[in-house]
Order: sequence, then C-alpha cells, then structure tokens
Amino acid sequence: MNQNVGGRPVSGWRILAIVEFVAILAIGLVFFYRQQDEALVVYCAHDAVFSEEILNAFEQKTGIKVEPRFDTEATKSLGLTNLIIREQDHPRCDVFWNNQTLGTATLKEQGLLETYQGDGYERIPAKFKDPDGTWTGFAARLRVYITNTEKLTATRESIEQKLSGPLNDVAIAKPLYGTTLTHFTVLCDAWGLDRLKTWYQSLQERNIQETSGNAGVKNLVASGSCALGFTDTDDFFVAVDDGKPVASLPITVDEQTILIPNSVAIIKGTKRRKQAETLVNYLLSEEVELKLAQSQSRQIPLGDVNWDQVPTEVRELQPYVKNAYPLANLVKEREKVLAWLESEYLK
Repeated sequence: MNQNVGGRPVSGWRILAIVEFVAILAIGLVFFYRQQDEALVVYCAHDAVFSEEILNAFEQKTGIKVEPRFDTEATKSLGLTNLIIREQDHPRCDVFWNNQTLGTATLKEQGLLETYQGDGYERIPAKFKDPDGTWTGFAARLRVYITNTEKLTATRESIEQKLSGPLNDVAIAKPLYGTTLTHFTVLCDAWGLDRLKTWYQSLQERNIQETSGNAGVKNLVASGSCALGFTDTDDFFVAVDDGKPVASLPITVDEQTILIPNSVAIIKGTKRRKQAETLVNYLLSEEVELKLAQSQSRQIPLGDVNWDQVPTEVRELQPYVKNAYPLANLVKEREKVLAWLESEYLK
C-alpha cells in the first residue's frame, strides 16, 4: 500500500522505517535527558586541570555520574557563589566545591546550604569547618609573596623595603575576586576598612601592576617583568615546575598566615541528597587530600594523612596550618570589602 507524502507516493515499508527512526530518536532523547537529570551537578571553583581528575575518580569508584560546571580564572568562586544565589528558587547545583571558604560561608548566611556531618567532616579540625556542618574546609593553599630571585631575595627585610617604594615592578590580582578578596577581608578584619582603603590607594598611587588573577601575577614575576607579586602557593609551584627563578615567603597578618582551604557544601533543595553526601565524604577523605597534595597545585592537607606520602615541599608548609588566621567568622568583613570594591570597580 502506498500513501502520498508531499504529493509523492511513499511505500508502506518506508513509512514504517520513518516511524521506527522517530521512535528510536525519541527513546534516545528521553534516555539522554534522564541521564542529565540523574547526574550530580557540581559547581567547582578549583582549577579544572586538578579537580576533573578527582571527580573522574569519584565517578569510577562510585558509579555516580557527575556534571561539573567550572568558572573562569578571573571570577572563580565569586561567580559561582553569585550563580547559586541567583538560582536559589530553582537550584541546579547539588554540591559546591569552592576553592576558598568565605564565599561558601556567605551562602550559609543566606540559608542556601544543607547540614551534613559525615565521616569526612569528623576528620577536619574544628577551625576549618562550620560548627553546624553546612560547609567543611579541606586541602589548603597559603597566601604568599612570590619573588623573582634574579631581582629580589625572598626575605622579610627585602620585601618590606620593596613595598615601601615605587611599585612599577610589583603585581597583585584584582581584589574583587578569589583569594585576593580573602586577603583583603583578612586585612579589613585586622586593620579596619579605612586603613585597608588607605593602604590599597597607596599601592595604586605607586603604580602597582594589577592583573585579572593570581596566575597573571605569577607569570609577570616568573618572566622577570616584575620582581615581586602577591599570589598563592599553587601558582608559585607552577612556576617552580616550569624551572623559573622564583622563591616564596608566606604573607602574615598579625604574625598569622593567610591559609585558604577549599570547601565543600550541599546546596539546599538538592534532589540527589544521598549522592551529594557520597561526594562530600569523598572530597573530605584522606585519599583526596593526598591526591591534591601530590598534584602540581601542592595543596596542604588539613586532616590526618600519611605524611610519608606528602611531597617534601608540602610537608614544609604544614607547620603554617596551626598558625592560620581564623576565617570562619569573617562574612561581615567580606561583605564590607566587597561593597567597597564593587563601588570602585563596577562604576
């Protein structure tokens, strides 16, 4: 039997083939969207080059599919934090892996996190986690000065002298984002906002070079374009591995170091609570802290680990953990600093 389609005869077997094709396509689309719906959505501010390996290992170990969303170098952590706030009425994110803690603590203040105190929570020291269990820190970086050793020695005296004069060959990342925002928040807490404003205005008046992120600071110092910069240990170690003439020295405030952990939290309203808990436990495990310590970023473990498996250069940083500036209660200071910086940069 033939039928007319578009004025042309079509045989019965052709009609059947078309019907079968449409049916297969529909089944495939349903399967695809079901897979997407079942995937655990993870917003991740930690560098994709390091975090993807961790998330892939989690998938293989548990069979739980993960759909990660990363952010840019310039706006990471703040961009994803703001996205979670915008999506609060219809949340897409299940788990937030932030590369610092203050933005995550801000989400708690807005009631956007769920409480969870699993096995991983228990192995992290109290000063690096929320007492209510809404977020937990792990695998930290240090805020450091990075120097080009062909231009400047990495001593307190030489760095202080450098910072007291012209700053044409000194670099800092835009403080509106990332760990530089955390750095400014600590300074606000220790000094007060007025002194912080005066200090930063002085840096700008003396022509400090400002980049879009810490990697840019590292590049300027590693190449010799700058003698000194403000960055983090993960970017410093990238320069070390590239064979660049660099050295580092921890930045201190009131004789305390600025230690910036990653953090993980479950977003309120998740429909995949059990899978989210499984990922949180995994990220807070000794296995993951060791992997991040052994990676090029050289993250510093916060919980108990087998320190024999930790690279020497990371073990040398471990004593700074005990002397870290407390960050957990600085949400108000962060809000003040961010409001000021947004008024300056987003005019």
